[in-house]
Amino acid sequence: MTEQKHIVIIGGGPAGLQAASGLKDSGHQITIIEKESTIGGKLNSWHKLFPEFQTANDISVYLINSINNSNTEVLKQTIVTKITRENNHFKISTAQNHSLKADAILLATGFELFRAEKKEEYGYGIYKNIITSADLESSFRQNGLKDLLLGKTHPRIGFIHCVGSRDKKCGNTYCSKVCCVTGVKQAIEIKQLIPHSQVFNFYMDLRMYGQNFEELYIEAQQDYSINFIRGRVSEIAENIDGTLQIKAEDTLSGRPLKMNFDLVILLAGMENRQDYDNIMDNNIKLSRSNGFIVPINRHVRPNETTIPGIFIAGTCREPLSIQETIADAKSAASTITEWINKQSN
Repeated sequence: MTEQKHIVIIGGGPAGLQAASGLKDSGHQITIIEKESTIGGKLNSWHKLFPEFQTANDISVYLINSINNSNTEVLKQTIVTKITRENNHFKISTAQNHSLKADAILLATGFELFRAEKKEEYGYGIYKNIITSADLESSFRQNGLKDLLLGKTHPRIGFIHCVGSRDKKCGNTYCSKVCCVTGVKQAIEIKQLIPHSQVFNFYMDLRMYGQNFEELYIEAQQDYSINFIRGRVSEIAENIDGTLQIKAEDTLSGRPLKMNFDLVILLAGMENRQDYDNIMDNNIKLSRSNGFIVPINRHVRPNETTIPGIFIAGTCREPLSIQETIADAKSAASTITEWINKQSN
């Protein structure tokens, strides 16, 4: 039998939980380090998931239950401050004075939402009725849109795509991959809550890459009369009556537009700005691209880094949907088990 090893997973979101579930029967000791007070990651703040509108909480509960009654230890409200390599293992130190010896480390640290206030022309943080897609999910979970629209029965609502993605000025030239379908999903949810609302999506081009995503886009137009305008928004300003004026260009017709809205949602992209270099020892340097961790080979070794014994899963390596994140974490668990077996032989 393979000698029992200690595998430390940094991050208790969907990637970390799924990887722990995949490793729980390996016979090895598993420890999850989570900086927040609860595990589940961003599933805890999301309402429903595209394209089937499954409740995010269902997935979170499923993943958490999958590691219950196993040999998995979970350290919550714990922040990693240093990772050093000592002989054939790693030493992990935390701000809470933990010192762990790990034979393998899985980084499942997820992503950060782009800080929409950086796009000053969009007025986030300045005008109260400009929110992000994450803010909207929280509102869906809490009380629908009651606080945001103050009882308006015929509001006009606008979505702005690609906020912090595909934008050289922000330093993010990549596509965050899930913003387009998130905008479509959220627009449908708004129409379901407020049937007499008018909903507009301003987009550069729609990237509906996943299974049933295109069908969701067609459903949004045909069944919910959601409007899609191909154009870049240049500015959002507040009118005297508190409504918002959007200035944009319809790039299909070549005409400038000025439209008033009661609520504007910014579809903020993904970033991975965690400064791993500050916590890694000098002899542990991870390759990065656009802030995301680069694997050895995206095609055949997507979960391995250039540092033997350190693995990656989920959106710390690139933007992924929840479905892709869970599949990637399953792959990472298998890769780690195989690597440990090779080291033991």
